[in-house]
Amino acid sequence: MRPGVTRAAALLLPLALLLGCTPSPAATTVNVTLQEWAVVPDAESAPAGEVTFAVTNDGPDDVHEFVIIRTDLDPGDLPTDATGTVDEAGGGMEVIDEIEDLAVGDTQEVTVTLEAGNYVLICNVVQEKADGSTVAHYAPGEGQDGMTAAFEVTE
Repeated sequence: MRPGVTRAAALLLPLALLLGCTPSPAATTVNVTLQEWAVVPDAESAPAGEVTFAVTNDGPDDVHEFVIIRTDLDPGDLPTDATGTVDEAGGGMEVIDEIEDLAVGDTQEVTVTLEAGNYVLICNVVQEKADGSTVAHYAPGEGQDGMTAAFEVTE
């Protein structure tokens, strides 16, 4: 018998396989860094099932949020309002889950069950500047790319 395998487990696994039971796949963890003007996952895809996103706000200045959206739209083509904020109830997409108000230096996790398909990961914060204008973290502008990343979930 292999080390770490109990006698009961060694006896039950063949029975489970005979009955058509398969062990559930292990959850996948994707580390994501949020920073000014970028969403940077350490993987571009994950297998369908339970996925944990461990999200760190690397700053240096702003509070961010992390939104998981299922959509076949291109990451830069999500529906927005007049401020550049993604309309989370907009057509052609489904918000799966999110982490709100992630302070600089903090890490939080969100675990979701994802089906195979295309997803977009974004920061949907709108920030008011000192001059009273606003800048949407999602929308590209001011020489910066928007805070968005494509993500695929495979069979």
